[in-house]
Amino acid sequence: MKTLPQVFLILSAIAAPAFAGVTVSSPTNGSEVSSPFTLSAIAPTCSAQRVAAMGYSLDDSSETTIVRDTAVQAPVISASGSHTLHVKAWGNRGAVCVTDIALNVAGHASAPVIPANAISVSGIQTLSNWNGANDSATGAGMSLGNTGMTNSPSQSGHSRQFTTAFTNHSGHRYYASFGDDTDSKNFLYDAWIYLDGSSQQIGNLEMDMNQVMPNGETVIFGFQCDGYTSTWDYTVNKGTPSHPSDHWVHSQASCNVRSWTPNAWHHVQISYSRDDSGNVNYQAVWLDNTRQDINATVPSSFALGWTPTLLTNFQVDGLGERGAPVVYLDNLVVYRW
Repeated sequence: MKTLPQVFLILSAIAAPAFAGVTVSSPTNGSEVSSPFTLSAIAPTCSAQRVAAMGYSLDDSSETTIVRDTAVQAPVISASGSHTLHVKAWGNRGAVCVTDIALNVAGHASAPVIPANAISVSGIQTLSNWNGANDSATGAGMSLGNTGMTNSPSQSGHSRQFTTAFTNHSGHRYYASFGDDTDSKNFLYDAWIYLDGSSQQIGNLEMDMNQVMPNGETVIFGFQCDGYTSTWDYTVNKGTPSHPSDHWVHSQASCNVRSWTPNAWHHVQISYSRDDSGNVNYQAVWLDNTRQDINATVPSSFALGWTPTLLTNFQVDGLGERGAPVVYLDNLVVYRW
């Protein structure tokens, strides 16, 4: 018979993982999931050390998504097949804890996954605070923009019309603030866009969102359909927040607004997230329910001195010496969690 101290030591060793290290509540080990799937994990302590950060990676990838918290609640994108999800925690004195989850990924979900606790702002195109400005970073000319509400063409009966007169490839940026949440880290931009025959005068169609974080820096979620390279593009800050250098990066996902069917509504959905430092993970884009993965994480934080805000940009860049394309926006919803 074992003595009481021996039994106590054995039981303590068995029970230790329940209150130390990484606990993954979803997905469960050996489960089958669809991509993207939701990762839910906590790690209050790691080897008796207070956890300073958590992270996760797939298989042998050298890229780890870092979360400056003791909990992770995030969508994870993966190719189909068998994979190992590594969920990690780092103690404040150097300890490292890892829990590995074996998964079978059945394939990409045909629609974005929106958690039940997501906050949504709908009908953003109907807000009265839309404004516009020439984007001096585009072209060598000028642009004038006009925007207002119309009921035709429309899906909801309340679509917004954008008419942009431009010279020499210039673009016009339209924008509106729709909230001031500094804490949400995951977003889905969901909009319907109508183009008429004047779409052949459009070089790029840009759909952005900006968020001021708790540290006062602004994260720019910049995304556009690039008619020059026929790609979906995203922005990166190649400088620092206080000395930024904003650049567009061409993804491997294809898009050319001039190839969209004219006189028809098109559904655009874009999913992305950020961490506490303003690094943005561009996950995927859906055009008319066809998904393309982006899978890019880049720094995108800017010290702009803004007060807390959530703001969306809708920009039309001209193609050619001059033109006046017309674009309609309806049922614009931004989900956040």
